[in-house]
Amino acid sequence: MNTLLFLEKGIWLGCAAIGFAVLFNVPRRTLGTIFVIAALGGLLKIGLLQQGAVAALATLAGAALIGLLSVLAAHQRKAPPMIFAIPAVIPMIPGFFAYQAMVGMIELTVEKDPVIYSKIFFATVNNGLSAFFVMLALSVGVAIPMLISRKQTIKRLQPDENLEVEME
Repeated sequence: MNTLLFLEKGIWLGCAAIGFAVLFNVPRRTLGTIFVIAALGGLLKIGLLQQGAVAALATLAGAALIGLLSVLAAHQRKAPPMIFAIPAVIPMIPGFFAYQAMVGMIELTVEKDPVIYSKIFFATVNNGLSAFFVMLALSVGVAIPMLISRKQTIKRLQPDENLEVEME
């Protein structure tokens, strides 16, 4: 793919994330960071897809990068990581697969020929499962870095002395 076209996709991914961030009324100081995080995560996904990776695994890698960058940005920008992660990951939602699955379900209701019905059925199931696994990859990819960082921040908390006395 042309480098300029690749960068253009990154810009559009960032713009879409900014649109959702404004829709969710996030603080203005976080918009630039959301743009960069969405562009980097989306470009990683697109780059892996161009290299022949499976859509769910490419999405998992992009979402994990978004989750990791969101945790890092949260500490720097003094905002919760979800402020950065949710708008940045929404442009990666598999609208095409979900749309094709819904269209397939509608076509199944009117098809009478068993041969055509089976083709439509398998295409519908394939699109539905693709959408499901991409959505699963998005949620897992964003959640894992946040869960790992949450555990590290709990370790930094001071132990409750009253709790230790009660346990003895």
